[in-house]
Amino acid sequence: MRCDLHVHTIHSGMCTVPGLSRFCRESYNDPLALYNRLKQRGMDLVTVTDHDSVDAAEQLRRFPDFFLSEEVTCTMPSGTEIHAGVYGMEERDHTELQRRRDDVPRLLAYANERNLFVTINHVYSGLTGKRADEDFAIFARDFHGVETLNGQMLAHANRLAADFAVRYEKPQIAGSDSHSLIGAGCTYTEVPHANGIHDFLAGMRRGQTIPHGASGNFFKLTGTVLNIGTSFIRSKPCAGPLGALMALVPAIILANHFQEMAFASHWGRRNRAAVPVTPITEASL
Repeated sequence: MRCDLHVHTIHSGMCTVPGLSRFCRESYNDPLALYNRLKQRGMDLVTVTDHDSVDAAEQLRRFPDFFLSEEVTCTMPSGTEIHAGVYGMEERDHTELQRRRDDVPRLLAYANERNLFVTINHVYSGLTGKRADEDFAIFARDFHGVETLNGQMLAHANRLAADFAVRYEKPQIAGSDSHSLIGAGCTYTEVPHANGIHDFLAGMRRGQTIPHGASGNFFKLTGTVLNIGTSFIRSKPCAGPLGALMALVPAIILANHFQEMAFASHWGRRNRAAVPVTPITEASL
């Protein structure tokens, strides 16, 4: 069975880019339109990983092949910020996860009690800001899985994430991280021989996952940002004059490309030299 394990809708909140956070959303995907696109692209199961929200479930819970997930914005003990994917949850879990998102050990303890599967997403990206050495020790010891193929992240960062997962014997997942409909379903996770949602999630926990699809690149990310900008202008016609600023997008994405390469290379070198951490076992999930 196939499922894109990282997708966003209009419920992901406002853009975090300085200057745009009051005006532009992270995504303008309608949940139903996203569901239909994912099914068109061959996904057997559908989930949504909005930032700190499960509101998309209102439109999608009626589908028997939909299951609830979330991308939780967490603060690590070091004070750095990360995105954690949480899968196989119920709506009541959302409140408890949000209560614990600034205390990662408590969040993971709750996830273990509820048999929720938690991944560290885009681990070698500077998307959420700085990293600390102790962050990676916690990822290796306490997180259940690693997103090793993100459809918006550079191939270099994804390769390092896959190396991290192999070294610490973590299940690997993949998702498009699509904030527009363009890439939805183009990067996904397969669990062979799974039969339904329960089997799929159980296969994830056992590490029976196969990541499929392409990484991100300059052209792909530029297209996504331009698509979001166009959706923003359509939603607010008075913002039309801002369209001229979209000419700057390729230059901004190019600068980000080099920053992301440097971030991934720096932490990749540090982690290869790190002392191995004993991973958690399946019994502790």
